Amino acid sequence: PTISVEPPRNPAQMERAIKGIVEGRYKWIVFTSVNAVTAVWRKIAELGLDARDFAGVHLAAVGQKTADAVRAKGMVPELLPPAAKQNAEGLVEVFPNYVEDIDAVGRVLLPRADIAGEALVTGLEELGWEVDDVVAYRTVRAAPPSAEIRDMIKSGVFDAVAFTSGSTVRNLVGIAGKPHTRTIIACIGPSTKAAAEEMGLRVDVVPEVADVPSLIDGLAEHVAALRAAGNLPAPRKKRRSRKKATKVEKA
Repeated sequence: PTISVEPPRNPAQMERAIKGIVEGRYKWIVFTSVNAVTAVWRKIAELGLDARDFAGVHLAAVGQKTADAVRAKGMVPELLPPAAKQNAEGLVEVFPNYVEDIDAVGRVLLPRADIAGEALVTGLEELGWEVDDVVAYRTVRAAPPSAEIRDMIKSGVFDAVAFTSGSTVRNLVGIAGKPHTRTIIACIGPSTKAAAEEMGLRVDVVPEVADVPSLIDGLAEHVAALRAAGNLPAPRKKRRSRKKATKVEKA
């Protein structure tokens, strides 16, 4: 783990936002991560509310995994970006414009991490919406791994590193150092790739669809291509563990 999720320093902002849902202040709630869904529902439970209090509010999710987390809470996300572009930019492309004559409420609730980028807020505002960008949780660096793991990362013992967010890139480098130049770097999407390149890493794999199965497939295809070109040795055989025979005597 390179990320530790913690509550916001000031919980009052989230409490006002949740009460705003009940009061009908928002037309849309946009979820950008599973952590955001978890944080919102935790606060809902603390205030003695449930899914019924979301009546009349439209829900959007930035990706399939986040949408699944919303469904697990008994809600139905109405809007997702296309599979090939499950990020902030993709969601803005499919998000509706605010039309004053049609929409009685023109405000969007965006509960998310404290270090999230501005692309989604800017995009929604350009579509005419007012956005309440609320810190639902904080992401901080996890504790550093053991000295042995840090040495393995920096010396190239790991064949590949797979990153699923920009935060995991920055935090890994911060707590363990940069992976060795011979290590294959796989990034789940363009924003993660950009973060890796900002940290001076060479990115080898970025799948067309930003999800974990596609990341795994992309990494496997890249390794297969390297092996076919003679740039990698054959796969190592797994060692069989030797089990010591023990004699059990009946009492």
